[in-house]
Order: sequence, then C-alpha cells, then structure tokens
Amino acid sequence: MQQLNQKVVNLQPLVLTTEILQRRKGFDITMANYLILKKKPSLNNNIYTSSRNLSSHNLQLDHISLSTESLDEKDISDFIKDPDIEMIAPEMPVSLIKPFSSDKAETDTHSNWGLDAIKVNDSQYTGKGVKVAILDTGIEKSHSAFSGTKITEKDFTAEGNGDSNGHGTHCAGTIFGRDVNGVRIGIAQGIECAFIAKVLGENGSGASDSLFKAMLWALECKSDIISMSLGFDFPGMVKYKVDNGWPVELATSTALESYRDNLRMFDSLIKLSRSHAGFGYHPLFVAASGNESRRDDDIKFKISTSLPACAEGVISVAAACKVAIEHYDIASFSNVNVSLSAPGVDIISAWPGNTLKTLDGTSMACPHVAGVAALWWEERRQQRVTPTAKNVTSQLYATARRNFLSSTTEYDYGQGLVTAP
Repeated sequence: MQQLNQKVVNLQPLVLTTEILQRRKGFDITMANYLILKKKPSLNNNIYTSSRNLSSHNLQLDHISLSTESLDEKDISDFIKDPDIEMIAPEMPVSLIKPFSSDKAETDTHSNWGLDAIKVNDSQYTGKGVKVAILDTGIEKSHSAFSGTKITEKDFTAEGNGDSNGHGTHCAGTIFGRDVNGVRIGIAQGIECAFIAKVLGENGSGASDSLFKAMLWALECKSDIISMSLGFDFPGMVKYKVDNGWPVELATSTALESYRDNLRMFDSLIKLSRSHAGFGYHPLFVAASGNESRRDDDIKFKISTSLPACAEGVISVAAACKVAIEHYDIASFSNVNVSLSAPGVDIISAWPGNTLKTLDGTSMACPHVAGVAALWWEERRQQRVTPTAKNVTSQLYATARRNFLSSTTEYDYGQGLVTAP
C-alpha cells in the first residue's frame, strides 16, 4: 500500500523547466503563474517555504496542498530545492471540448436513442448512494431535471455559480437528470448527491490551476466518479505566445514542455487519489477524448486523445453514432486511442432556461460512461463488493459491446460500447 507521505513523482521535470526558462530570455517571461503541489509544511519549515505564502488560493487534502504562485527563474530554482515540493507545472489554458449542433430537430425529443443503446432502460440500478463530480461550465441548478438532487456548487472561475454556457448543464443532465416533460435524459437517476465544479467560464475557457484545484475539491468531497468533458488547449497556448512576439519554434517548444509538466501534475493527482485506496476511497475518472478528428475529409485524419483523457488511470471516451438497430459507428470527429465508446451524436439533455437541447460531441459521450459507471458502482455494493475505480472499470470493459462497423477498429472504439448492468 502506498504510504500517504510518499513522494508522488520525482523532481527531474523541475530541472528541465529551469533549463527551458534560461533559453527564453527576452520574450516576456520574467514572471509566470505556476502550480505548486507540495506536502503540508512541517513544524520545522525550511528557508524555501518559510519566506513564501502558499496559503492564498490554496486547497488541501490530508498531507497535500496545491497553490498558484507567480514565479520567475530564480523562484523556481529556490523551489526545486525544497524537499516538500512534489511537482511544479506552468499554468496552461483549458477549454471545453466544444460540441456540434445536432441535425436533429429540437422538437424531435420523443426518444433518446443513446439510453436504449447502452441498455439503461433494462437496468435495475439507478446509481443510488453514488456521489458524482462534474468539472465543467457549472450547472443550472434550478432546472427541473435536477429536482430532488442535492447539488453542491463551487466556482473556480470568479464568475460565480450557475451555467451561462450550457455545456455543464447538458453533461449533468445525461449523468443523473430526471425526466423532463416525459422525456428521459438521465442514466443514473437515483443519484442524490452531486458536486459541480465550475472550472470553465461563460466562453468555455479556463486555466489548468482551476482544474487541478477542482480535482482536489472533488477528492475532498469523496466523489466516487469524476467526469470531465474538457481538454488542455495546446494550440491556443502556442497561438497566444506567437501573437505576443514569440518565434513559432520557441512558442511550440515552451507549450510542449508546459503540456508535459501538466500531464505529470495530472498523473500526480491521480496517484494521490490512489494512495487513499487502502482507506476505502478510490474514485474513478472519466474524460472526453476530443473532437479534432475529421474522417469525413480523410478517413486517415484521426487525432489521438489529449490531456486529461490521455492521463494514466483516466477512462477516455469516444463518440458513437447509430447506424441501425444494434449497429453503431464512430463519429467522424471523435478522437482515437480511447478506452470506451458511448453515444455522442443526437444526444438530448438539459439546457439552461429549463429546456432541452440536442448536441453532438465526445463531451456528450463522456457523461454516458460516467452515468453507467455509477450504475456499476451501485451494482458492486449490492454484490457486497467494495466498489473501486479498478473493479468498476473492469466491469465497464468486460461488458462493453463491439457491434461496430467493420471499418472501425479497437483504436476507434476502445473496449467497445459502454453497457449498463
């Protein structure tokens, strides 16, 4: 069993970060925001932490704290000498995985094919007793789809709670939404407790520090399942630097290093959650694979999953579409190298204004897997098995169906179409 005070990762990436900073002189890099993952200060604080205030913008989980600091090259050199520092990563832009408007008419809401495809209507389980966290654009808490659910909101964007975008509301509706005007939209309708972290603003953008702090909050809340239909904006970071006078090669190299360190920060937090498995807590993480592929333009135009879907221990989800009864294909936009697939085209769910909206995207597929995972979580408990990310993931993989067109492969659909117990 991993000890709670064990280092999460080694400190080699911090040295590389310093070397890169040394090559960037002259390009407005005197100060930048960095995320610092560290152990709680001991009673004998050393000189590297005693002179700095790491408590502002800080969240703690047992022995770990995560803070955001504006650092220069010298600061980083000081911090990497601190034995309590687990990881440092530069802040990166994060954005929702933007869905596509569906061709399906908004009035055509008499049937939700996705729920039929994953066999949820035949399941005896409802997700009762399971706690879920959604890291997205927030939620319209007053929507009738969420009646009877205890929803705890926390804003990490400084915009306030609520959902002016709609993306988070749509995802939440798919996971646990109640029927709206006779239309079933939710999978795990027995969920009574949900934690909604608003990490993306009205325009669908945010930063990695908000996401990581929201992850810690979700862990502090002991969420069983954590769902994320968002991605790290590597191209956006490159463009921003180029627009501010950086050479393309240097901007790309810097963004790549930032991406790598954020991936390691993400892996560190996943390992942190695993360190609590011996204490009866081991949450499951689910993320959308992304919508950057373009099979309609060229069948070989397939983009692999990115962060956070590509992080170790995260279930990455592709978007499936219906071809015929019990026959499916992978949506042309859906990224590859995934864990599972789920309905992601013509998906009806909740939308701000107490309405319904139909959308396409891996953002719509991800909450299908999160919802089905909640059903399997409950099933494990009823079978007198302590549910964990490991044994629930095993059930998800073992029961996935591969009734896809012959033109698709495991690279496209992963273990197959997620299926309810």
